[in-house]
Amino acid sequence: MNLRPLLLLAAWLLLGPADAAPPAFEDSIAQRTLACTACHGKEGRAAADGYYPRIAGKPAGYLYHQLLNFRDNRRHYGLMTQMVDPLSDAYLMEIAQYFSSLDLPYPLPQPSSAGAEVLRRGQQLAVQGDAARQVPACAQCHGAALTGVAPNIPGLLGLPRDYLNAQLGAWRTGQRRAHAPDCMAAVATQLAPEDINAVTNWLAAQPLPADTHPAGAMLALRPGARAIACGSAPQPAGTRP
Repeated sequence: MNLRPLLLLAAWLLLGPADAAPPAFEDSIAQRTLACTACHGKEGRAAADGYYPRIAGKPAGYLYHQLLNFRDNRRHYGLMTQMVDPLSDAYLMEIAQYFSSLDLPYPLPQPSSAGAEVLRRGQQLAVQGDAARQVPACAQCHGAALTGVAPNIPGLLGLPRDYLNAQLGAWRTGQRRAHAPDCMAAVATQLAPEDINAVTNWLAAQPLPADTHPAGAMLALRPGARAIACGSAPQPAGTRP
């Protein structure tokens, strides 16, 4: 239940003059998603603690699929599940499209304390992958600039290292899942713990490019690289990505 209108009305009754008009109530998607920004930061810019990620500007299809995953128990966080459980597919898409439409600047990245060799390994995994171990490059799916690919693949830059570590760990242990074939679960299990440490240190320290928008298409495959099949939730009828 949204208590905001009741609190505003109570404040007006207690403090306002008898002949004053009641405060205006803004029935907009921005007002109705204040519950999201309580954790994900103002306008979905991310929380300061590094645990709740940025959702502003992420591809709408990706945000929509994550809301479905929380609702349908492929991702596990009780507060998110309770929030989205009573909402329809169409309304979840409306929320996703709203946050995706927000074009806001990113904060400066935090410098990494990792050594040069760790960062070199992280860059290699992110940009080139490891063909000998059949580990694809992050850029193969997440775009040449690692800002994501519309409509369903998120960017990896602008995210804290702790959050990146937590998500890769969740895929390795089955705490985070997606529709089969679950490509990220397969990739995460191929990465050794030291590889995860290297790639998350490098990603979290990278500056954002001038154009932070998701790319329109994925990169062409590098020589020797293999295409990856990823499952996704179907979009509701009558909506657009």
